[in-house]
Amino acid sequence: MARELVVDSHPADRLLRSDRLPHIWCPGCGLGAVMACYTSAILESSVPPERHVCISGIGCTGRVAGYVKLDSFHTAHGRAIPFALGVRVTNPDLKVTVFSGDGDLAAIGGNHLIHAARRNVDLTVICVNNFNYGMTGGQAGPTTPYGATTSTSPRGNIEPPFNLPHLLATAGAVFVSRWTSLHLRQAQKAIVRALEKPGFSFVEILSPCPVGFGKGNDLGDGIDEMWFYRRRSIVDHNANLEDVNLSMSEDDPIVLGNFVDREHPLFAPAVDTSALQEVLHAQV
Repeated sequence: MARELVVDSHPADRLLRSDRLPHIWCPGCGLGAVMACYTSAILESSVPPERHVCISGIGCTGRVAGYVKLDSFHTAHGRAIPFALGVRVTNPDLKVTVFSGDGDLAAIGGNHLIHAARRNVDLTVICVNNFNYGMTGGQAGPTTPYGATTSTSPRGNIEPPFNLPHLLATAGAVFVSRWTSLHLRQAQKAIVRALEKPGFSFVEILSPCPVGFGKGNDLGDGIDEMWFYRRRSIVDHNANLEDVNLSMSEDDPIVLGNFVDREHPLFAPAVDTSALQEVLHAQV
């Protein structure tokens, strides 16, 4: 007779707010898997959990900040990065991660994204890219592939999308990576590297949105989109980033990898934060 295996706890339990679970994400969405990838990366990294801060904006991905048992902040739409910059500058001992979606980070927050990379602020940005505004009705966004069908592009998107790895590498990020919610082991290792590397690190993770994006583009449910990733993805760490844009064509590969890993001087504002820290400690 097989013995029943009883497990009292999971290593990630101390990093999740169990009172808020189960989560509200749609069946087939990759966000739960990506959040698990993030918590595993925290446990694997050399930075203790009590030094981590998670900050998000508005959108489906923004819910992550409410599910992780860390100091976390759910900020205004598109303003996660300036909020994170303030936290990081006033308390350099913290490891600050911005965990948000493509619409929040690259559309309304796009200006903050490129300038934080330009300054080389010591932040880790995890961008879950599902190619649309999934929470508000499946509208086209800045990463929606050319020709893709959305609620605001029923005849196909006519705008060229952002190539996020190329954009962030050009802006000055010291670590740039792209994986999918199928490639979770690689994504976890990339997040560990991003967390441990000083400077502005950017990890893009492509993730299914069966309701908002998959249905209108005949991609099927979440598992079908996983097969889509498996069929079309190639790993090329040395890819020319001008050529890693995403399209709906079966002839175009989805290029994944850790594309950039370099050194730049850190953003070090010449400000005395001691007075501000005294005020914050007094309020606590």
